Amino acid sequence: MTTSTEYLPGIVIQQIQPPLYLKDFALIAFDMDSTLIDMETVDEIAAAVGKKAEVSAITEAAMRGEISDYKESLRRRVALLKGVPFSALEKVRDQRMRLNPGAEQLIRTAQAAGLKTMLVSGGFTVYTDELQRCLGLDYTRSNVLEIADGKLTGRLLDQPWGDICDGEEKKRMLLTTCASLNIDPKKTIAMGDGANDLPMMSVAGLSVAYHAKPVVRSQAKIAINEGGLNRLLEIVLP
Repeated sequence: MTTSTEYLPGIVIQQIQPPLYLKDFALIAFDMDSTLIDMETVDEIAAAVGKKAEVSAITEAAMRGEISDYKESLRRRVALLKGVPFSALEKVRDQRMRLNPGAEQLIRTAQAAGLKTMLVSGGFTVYTDELQRCLGLDYTRSNVLEIADGKLTGRLLDQPWGDICDGEEKKRMLLTTCASLNIDPKKTIAMGDGANDLPMMSVAGLSVAYHAKPVVRSQAKIAINEGGLNRLLEIVLP
């Protein structure tokens, strides 16, 4: 049994011995909702049509791991959004979407140290594309909403890799990118907060839970429970 230790106030570690160094890693991967940004985008879209409580309940159950089929949970949530105008998604992006504290500092520091940056999300391209643009991220993977006549149809579009970016697709994206760059997966850092982040976190050299659900905190090598994303730099030194 591995013993967890509060290494610093609000930071719990297990299976590692700090300090670690950014120069020993080659890629850092982030989940989006409630990890890189301070909201669950699908819930905020639902708020636009008065269905936030209904959608949020499914989101919470999925993130806690109580709904084992993430793809089905997302399909159910997206179906509830049928008829929402695309302009409502853009309004959420432009007026509500905010980076979590310390996110930009962590990313800029990682980039300066030569790490590739990746965003893998069960959310949607309307948000990941904007984050890639403003942060200069190297890779993204997320879901594509079907739009007809300027409104959501309640369905997701199929992509070459499948219809939904779930936990297994996040893992596959991380491993495929490592292979294409000739990077050992053990030289990657993966950060997330929900159960669907566990597959990619399990193959990364360093798994980091950020203000995460209990099931994620218990399996991560680092759990940041207080403060911003940049607190990782207190364990993994620039």
